Amino acid sequence: MLYFCTLFDNNYLSRGLAMYESLKKHCTSFHLYILAFNDVTYSVLKDLQLEYCTIISLKDFENGELVSIKKSRSIAEYCWTCTPSLIKYCIETYNIPHCTYIDADIYFYSDPAILVEEMGENSISLSPHWYTPVYDKSSLTGIYCVQFMTFKNDSYGLNALNWWVKACNEWCYARFEDGKFGDQKYLDDWPYRFTSVHILNDRGAGVAPWNVQQYQVKKALQKGILLSCKKERKDFSVIFYHFHDVRFRKDSKIDLGSYLLPKWVKNTFYKPYIQHILKIEKKYREYGVPFHEQKEVKNIFLDNLKTSLQRIYILKHFFFFTLNFFLSKKKKKNSSQFFQNSIKKLLFNRNIYTTKYFLEE
Repeated sequence: MLYFCTLFDNNYLSRGLAMYESLKKHCTSFHLYILAFNDVTYSVLKDLQLEYCTIISLKDFENGELVSIKKSRSIAEYCWTCTPSLIKYCIETYNIPHCTYIDADIYFYSDPAILVEEMGENSISLSPHWYTPVYDKSSLTGIYCVQFMTFKNDSYGLNALNWWVKACNEWCYARFEDGKFGDQKYLDDWPYRFTSVHILNDRGAGVAPWNVQQYQVKKALQKGILLSCKKERKDFSVIFYHFHDVRFRKDSKIDLGSYLLPKWVKNTFYKPYIQHILKIEKKYREYGVPFHEQKEVKNIFLDNLKTSLQRIYILKHFFFFTLNFFLSKKKKKNSSQFFQNSIKKLLFNRNIYTTKYFLEE
């Protein structure tokens, strides 16, 4: 039996349900603990009576320290702050042997049991970002991604978890400051700070928009997706994809973020995922819950102009491959916020589409 936990509010409700359904499809034996981050989300999730799930309310979860922190942090920052506390809460409240935190916007394509098995006798697992060189922000946002983290209910696991809870309660903000960023940059030195830490080796753990450029699709079947790493020339099965920064807009368009996404990536991952989300929203429309914090575009004409220009801006491919080549040869991976912003402007990539057109294309 595998034990997972996650947290989200109504703005991530359809994504969280899509993640749950993908987990249910591929994982043979699991239980998922969901922290509903507001009352409306709790009400809907309780009413759905999801199999293999326990729904936790904020009222039951929050302690005095978290409540006192809450007002000083944004919703996103408070979510990050609560992540280690949620893992600790689940382990202690339900007396489970281990707990794996998973982001609400990941989606499973095969059984994640292989990742827990890979840990062996270790007590903590970390998943690397596997950054494509041109997108490497390790020095700013961290080497590892919080997206999928397992802690065992033993002295090694709890020692690291308690340290992380304390650190996030003291400081957890969406900015880089004194070597910290959110809940994530704290993980950088864990292989040296703590005992019994395992770094996941399976590339299938965390295919994401910041690393997918390194791969090519070999097979996309009903049973799963097989990718190949271009540099290492090794095949691997996708365990989960992290749909980071997908935004729904008020003008009936969808924004897939600013990363360079090959056409096969959009067809293999994004189209089926968006279709699944829309299917869930249609199914549960009766609840009258807003499923997204829809992005409002202030100047539609300028936005459309930028989107049109980037599609004929062929230099983005030249700059991407040139910069990626030179950065891959660079031994010291260190980049400033200014450097990352400059690359972003130089590549000038936008993945904005009319939702209906994107799905039919």
